[in-house]
Amino acid sequence: MRQFYDDCNPHQHSEMTQSIVVQVGQCGNQIGYRFWDLALREHAAVNKNGIYDESVGSFFRNVDSRYENASDIPFGQGQGKIKSLKARAVLVDMEEGVVSEMTKGPLREVFDFQQLITDVSGSGNNWAVGHKMYGTQYREKLSETIRRAAEFCDCLQCFFVLHSMGGGTGSGVGTSILNLLADEYPDVYRFVTAVYPSSEDDVVTSPYNSVLAMHELTEKADCVLPIENQALVDIVNKIGQSVPSAKLGKRVYNASGVKAGSAIIDGEGGLSKASDEKPFDSMNNIVANLLLNMTSSARFEGSLNVDLNEITMNLVPFPKLHYLVSSQTPLFSLSDVHLPPRRLDQMFSDAFSRDHQLIKADPKHSLYLACALMVRGNVEISDVRRNIERLKPNLKFIHWNNEGWKTGLCSVPPVGQNYSLLTLANNTCVHNTFVDLRDRFNRLYKRKAHIHHYTSVEGMEVDDFSSSIDSLNSLVEEYKGLERQMNNPTPPEPRLEIFK
Repeated sequence: MRQFYDDCNPHQHSEMTQSIVVQVGQCGNQIGYRFWDLALREHAAVNKNGIYDESVGSFFRNVDSRYENASDIPFGQGQGKIKSLKARAVLVDMEEGVVSEMTKGPLREVFDFQQLITDVSGSGNNWAVGHKMYGTQYREKLSETIRRAAEFCDCLQCFFVLHSMGGGTGSGVGTSILNLLADEYPDVYRFVTAVYPSSEDDVVTSPYNSVLAMHELTEKADCVLPIENQALVDIVNKIGQSVPSAKLGKRVYNASGVKAGSAIIDGEGGLSKASDEKPFDSMNNIVANLLLNMTSSARFEGSLNVDLNEITMNLVPFPKLHYLVSSQTPLFSLSDVHLPPRRLDQMFSDAFSRDHQLIKADPKHSLYLACALMVRGNVEISDVRRNIERLKPNLKFIHWNNEGWKTGLCSVPPVGQNYSLLTLANNTCVHNTFVDLRDRFNRLYKRKAHIHHYTSVEGMEVDDFSSSIDSLNSLVEEYKGLERQMNNPTPPEPRLEIFK
C-alpha cells in the first residue's frame, strides 16, 4: 500500500494537507451534511472566481465528470477552474434512510456514490451489533472505501470521525472504523467528534453503548471532542430567545451572495434553503461550525496558522487524556447568521462562560492542562494577548503548564461574521460528563438489564462490559487526581545536588 504520509512534513505549511471525514450513523451523517454545506459556502465566499486551489483541495476533490470514470484533475493542472467538487468523505450507516436522503438532496452532487456504505436493518441501538457484527462483516469494504479516499490525497494528515455515542451504528461501527484507521493508517491523526446522549435519552441502552464506545475512544483516538446533546439543546434555546422570532427561517442561507450554480459548486448550487431545515439542523449546525473553525487554518491562510497536528501536540500532555472541551462564539444557529456582531473582548469572555461550552460543565471551576484559542477574522495578536492577560487571573492552570496557551489566527472569518473564536481546552471538568455517564451505566448494569441482547451477538463477552467500565473508572480517576492539584500543587522536584 502506498504510504501517504512519507512525502509530506506536517510542519511545513508550503504544502497543503488533506483530511477525510468519516461520518457514521444517523447523527454523524446529519452533522456531516451540515459541515459540507457550510464548507462550500465558506469557500464560495472567498473563492469568487471558482478556481480549484490548495485551500479548496484540503477537503474537496476536483473531478471532471465528462468522462465515464470521473477522474480527478491533478493539482498541477488543477489550479484551473473547478469542474465538479466531491467531498473527501466516507458515509456509513447501517440504516440507509439518512444517507439516501442526502444523496437526493441539494448536495447530492458533492458526494461520491462509491464512498457510501449502507445496510437496511440498522444496529438496533446495540453497540455489539454495530461493532462486533457489522464491524466485522463490513471491515473489508470499509477498508477498501477508505483506501480509495486516501489514494485521492497527496498528503493525508487527518481523519475526522463523526458519530453519536448512544445509538448502535454510531457507537459500534464508528469505533470499529476507528480501530481500522489505527491499524491501517497509524501515522494519520484521528480526531473524533462524539455526541453524548442526555440523561433523558429515549434509548434505554445508550449508557451501555456510550461506555463500550468510550473504551475504544480512549485507546484509539488521538483527540476526542465530546459534545453533549443537552448542551446543544440549551444553546439552541438560548439562541432562539436572543433572535427575534420574526427573523427566523426566512432567509436563504447563501449569505456569501454566491449565485446558485456558480463555479464553486457544481449542479444546483448545493446550498440548503430555509424550507429544507430539519428539526436537528440547528444543533448539528453548531457542531459543524466547531469543525469548520477547527479546520480553518488547514483551509485558509492566516498570520498564525495552527496545524491540526499541533492541537494534539500542545493540548494532550498524557496519551489517554485527549478529551477536549470546546466552546465557540458567536453562537448562531442555522436560521440567522446575521446576528449583531459581538464586541471582540465580549467574545473572549463568552468563550469561557459555561453557556458557550459544548458540554454541560464549567471549566472555570476546574483545572486547565492546556488551552487553544482559534481566532478567525481580522484580529491582531495583540488583541488576543490582551484578552489572555485579562482572563488569566480567573482561570486555574496546572502548575507545570502555567503558560499553556496555543493561539491560531486565520484571516478568513465565518460567512456573515466579522470574527469568531473557538476554544479547545484540556480541562478536568470533562470528568463530570463521564461520572454522570458512569452512574447511568451502573444503574442498568447492577440489574444486568438488557445484557443478553449484547452477549447474544457473536464475539461479545460480559468481560467487554467490565473492561469498558474499568477503563472509564481509571480515566475519571486520572482527571480527578489532576484536579486535586488545583489548590495544593505537588511540590517541585528537589534539585540534584552534586557533592564534591
